[in-house]
Amino acid sequence: LGTHRGSGLVLQGSPRTPPAAADDGGFESGAYNNSAIQTPNLDALAQRSVVFQNAFTSVSSCSPSRASILTGLPQHQNGMYGLHQDVHHFNSFDGVRSLPRLLSQARVRTGIIGKKHVGPEAVYPFDFAYTEENSSVLQVGRNITRIKALVRQFLQSQDERPFFLYVAFHDPHRCGHSQPQYGAFCEKFGNGESGMGWIPDWKPQLYRPEQVQVPHFVPDTPAARADLAAQYTTIGRMDQGIGLVLEELGHAGFRNSTLVIYTSDNGIPFPSGRTNLYRSGTAEPLLISSPEHTKRWGQVSQAFATLLDLTPTILDWFSIPYPSYSIFGTKRVQLTGKSLLPALESEQPWATAFSSQSHHEVTMYYPMRAIQHQQFRLIHNLNYKMPFPIDQDFYISPTFQDLLNRTRAGQPTHWNKTLHQYYYRDRWELFDCSRDPTESQNLAPDPRYAAIFQLLRTQLLKWQWDTGDPWVCAPDAVLEKKLSPQCRPLHNEL
Repeated sequence: LGTHRGSGLVLQGSPRTPPAAADDGGFESGAYNNSAIQTPNLDALAQRSVVFQNAFTSVSSCSPSRASILTGLPQHQNGMYGLHQDVHHFNSFDGVRSLPRLLSQARVRTGIIGKKHVGPEAVYPFDFAYTEENSSVLQVGRNITRIKALVRQFLQSQDERPFFLYVAFHDPHRCGHSQPQYGAFCEKFGNGESGMGWIPDWKPQLYRPEQVQVPHFVPDTPAARADLAAQYTTIGRMDQGIGLVLEELGHAGFRNSTLVIYTSDNGIPFPSGRTNLYRSGTAEPLLISSPEHTKRWGQVSQAFATLLDLTPTILDWFSIPYPSYSIFGTKRVQLTGKSLLPALESEQPWATAFSSQSHHEVTMYYPMRAIQHQQFRLIHNLNYKMPFPIDQDFYISPTFQDLLNRTRAGQPTHWNKTLHQYYYRDRWELFDCSRDPTESQNLAPDPRYAAIFQLLRTQLLKWQWDTGDPWVCAPDAVLEKKLSPQCRPLHNEL
């Protein structure tokens, strides 16, 4: 994400914010101490940024996360309950006032290049847009030469207004479900081989399975390692693309007046990653580089941040107040996120982050709500008597197919849980991430943690009420707003 106060640039890898956002990106970079992968451009950006170690998405799904980034509202409040495209067809509510709309009304020029994946258009209008709605997502999301040209076009057509540019890379999203000819992660797209096309600015970096660092929540198998090696190649393409974007910003004379944000939309597409509200599914990279806050460049912040904070941060950068309005009825919308600009000046005491998920694909109804406070994470699985759903994209991945085959054959999975444990979860899950970083020991039934369980449950419930969560009474009561109390018991034996 890039914002020029100048301006703003958000970089997101496969979905997200100006100038750069990654799509399903994780911590595969030198900036986050992964020495197995080469990401010189992200590492250089980190040296000009505050590096957040405790940043979280508010939802581990693409469209809902992007909508939350662009509204500052959780998915259950903005209406983007699941994926936007095709049969899923989720949209934000017509009355939502998104970041690009608020910026445009304040005479800030807005642009998006890459994966948009939110709607309707009236809620998310951009002055300059090259997305899957009018272009090939491979070209505007993965072809870094095309992305470079579009960034140059945007900057060369800049007028006297400040700008906000959202570069939403489609890397390193899987593509085995949609474009299998290019490999599991589209790692062959544009590599110059026969039928693959050629991206002139990309110098592919290939990795061997034995070179990768396997996250603790991913099975350590040859199949998963090969999967990660392909992912690394597409992260390398995105990293080179980020370098090109920042070069264009410098050539246009905006580098020293632009706030640059890099993040991702959700966890990586592996077991316990994307679509999960575990830390492994919600923790995100977050780099914020401000030309006006140089004293903390290169420093690491332990302060908690969430992607719900990006809209307040960008509005604060432009000195734009959040409007008073309601989506339904008379209840005024309140942002529960905060501006992150104070963390660029000095370390902040922030230690709480909330998450909310209802769907991914339309068939994947598995509502969850979660809070991380200090080292403790509490997850409420509302639909806990049903098996946890698996999305089409992940299902056909080499990692998951290998996990299925090993489980059916009774072979070792080299994973930190069984498939049965993954499918069937307790209603409440409480983890002490400082003592149990793999989130393997559920402390919710332990009476020694009753006080912390009740504290987190109370905080989570208050946030649900504050954000108008329709699921606030579920699964054992019905919300009846005109009655008192509003949660009416179902006596359904839960």
